[in-house]
Amino acid sequence: SLGGRWGSACGRSDRKSFLWLALLFCSNSGIALGSVVSSHDRTSMSKFDEMGGHATFEKLVSHFYALVAIDPILRPMYPDEDFKGAAERLLMFLEQYWGGPTTYGEKRGHPRLRMRHALFSIGEVERDAWLRNMRSAVDELTMSEDLKAELWNYLLMAADAMVNQPR
Repeated sequence: SLGGRWGSACGRSDRKSFLWLALLFCSNSGIALGSVVSSHDRTSMSKFDEMGGHATFEKLVSHFYALVAIDPILRPMYPDEDFKGAAERLLMFLEQYWGGPTTYGEKRGHPRLRMRHALFSIGEVERDAWLRNMRSAVDELTMSEDLKAELWNYLLMAADAMVNQPR
């Protein structure tokens, strides 16, 4: 079972699509992801480490939220009193998803991303603004192009999954 490290297997390219679908299914149904996905070899280096660890994800989130702070589409979606908290949650989530510390799960439980974003009106315009800012942040990272592509593909899938408004 993946237990508290629900995302640490994401780096296994032969299982990535399955894991993404399992994460979405479990997020919406309340089923623990560990009951759906079998355990994996934890002796291999995690994607979190391959990507540069905490410093990389901190840089990604800092760059992203610096852009969100001035984005006319996204900034109104973040209450002033929770702007910093949103950045902290994204950092914890991404670190755990890619095989780093399990802080997100310990503090917040299962991610249930769609449920947590259901309060916000997210259409194609909001998704595209989010992706534009995140693309800029990803482009600034120092890592192999293969790892950047893997990260970007995940972010594309996640952004598409958060859309909750009709076209």
